[in-house]
Amino acid sequence: MSDYERYTEMCRAHSWNVPGRYNIAHDVCDKHPRDKRAMVWESFNGSRRELAWGELQDMADQAAAMLRQHGVGRGDRVAVVLPPAPETAAVFFGIWKLGAMLLSLSLLYGDDAIRYRLDDSGASVVVTDQANAGRFTGIAAKLIVLDPDALSGTPAEHIAADTAADDPAQLYYTSGTTGLAKGIVHAHRYLLAHEEFTYCHEVQDGESFHGMGEWAWAAGIAPLLGPWRLGAVQYVYRRERGFDAEQQLAFLSRNGVSNVFTTPTAMRAMMAVADAGTRHPQRFRRVCSAGEPLNPEAIRWFREQFGVTVLDYYGLTESYPLVANYPSMEVREGSMGRPMPGWDVQILDEDESPLATGERGEICLRARSNPHYPLGYWNRPDDTEAVFGGDWFHTKDAAVRDEDGYIWYEGRADDVIIAAGYRVGPFEVESVCLEHPAVREAAAVASPDELRGNVVKAFIVVAEGHTASDDLAGQIQAHVRERLSAYAYPRRVEFVDELPKTLTGKIRRIELRQLELERAGGTAARP
Repeated sequence: MSDYERYTEMCRAHSWNVPGRYNIAHDVCDKHPRDKRAMVWESFNGSRRELAWGELQDMADQAAAMLRQHGVGRGDRVAVVLPPAPETAAVFFGIWKLGAMLLSLSLLYGDDAIRYRLDDSGASVVVTDQANAGRFTGIAAKLIVLDPDALSGTPAEHIAADTAADDPAQLYYTSGTTGLAKGIVHAHRYLLAHEEFTYCHEVQDGESFHGMGEWAWAAGIAPLLGPWRLGAVQYVYRRERGFDAEQQLAFLSRNGVSNVFTTPTAMRAMMAVADAGTRHPQRFRRVCSAGEPLNPEAIRWFREQFGVTVLDYYGLTESYPLVANYPSMEVREGSMGRPMPGWDVQILDEDESPLATGERGEICLRARSNPHYPLGYWNRPDDTEAVFGGDWFHTKDAAVRDEDGYIWYEGRADDVIIAAGYRVGPFEVESVCLEHPAVREAAAVASPDELRGNVVKAFIVVAEGHTASDDLAGQIQAHVRERLSAYAYPRRVEFVDELPKTLTGKIRRIELRQLELERAGGTAARP
């Protein structure tokens, strides 16, 4: 049987089974035997804890009782600003046990970003730790400072709200590049659609799992809840500050973690670790990545170091994952794979008509076709209707589909570069740039040009051991021209110390485009 036949059979066999009554806390936490291992937690300072499900279940009930004492009830929004820890997971479960809504906020947010989300969501309670308590003086919400004894001092009576699968459970705020962030409301049922842990990770009962995403994002919470739901043991690492590739690899190595969720940003950081596979031998069975496009060079590096081909999958906070690579089929480096079973994903034109093989269009998901489809934007009925009320959800991501059904990402729909009449996808330019040994990071944008309308410009962060120079710029240009095309290579190269990014590590090309517009006098020339 060919891999395409296996994929087709996998899709044919798939069906959605969404019960009328469903609660994330019951399905992920309460159902497990009390003596089964749930979590191994380590901190950068050397602390280590191992917890069975019985202990975590008691903590979850204690968290629910504590929140109820502070007036939290069904439908209330509870903001959580905490580092990854067993108590943090217990608070998550406690919120759902009360039928309330979780709003997990990043520790990396500035105070203004946090205040905006608290005000916009109308959060009634904020749960944080002593290290961050000072950031919440003067807020309208009640403040709970979760000290080490906060849960143990609360009676552990079993609490389990009877919620419908359609009841709201999670509130995520988008990290958009323009405008104020919008809260996306997901129902309890959304977790049932995270089948990447079945089809891509192939999570096995009792196996060790680690997710590298922060517990404030969909790409952090889903890799916590999804594998737990399937019986995995979560290995959690608390970092001292930002991502440290050396510490991360050492943690995975000494614990023999077999199943990992990572991100392209994290993988590119690992590529700077010399002899990573020799110094930090791993026991990886499956490694998957999402959050942004995965460059072929990163896939090849990871395979060379650890003997595992990373499986890339794709999605958005609104609905994810839409497209994925699977262990049963060929991985074509640079492709996001094929649509997930049960997800009606198409490449459409501006009129929502399907495009032929090889034609560039927008990745779209048929509305309300799976359990992950959101309830809408928080308190924004007009935006909800405009974005989610039609026949298709528009991702605003551009891609092409090849003759075998693989989908190839080509950048944001508004990131496309029109250079002398040619349409150039920035991601392919960046991917070829990254293949040059002197390039650590790259971002490609349109740069206004009087003759060509726009030309491709690459912002480059040089790799360790290399020095920015005109000669190096010429080498990079020649490298891309030879491997990509004579019209898509970067006619302009600028070396920078770092690239602007969102908190989740995605490159903010919009800032670089705006910079080029300002340098050109504020308007872009039209081809």
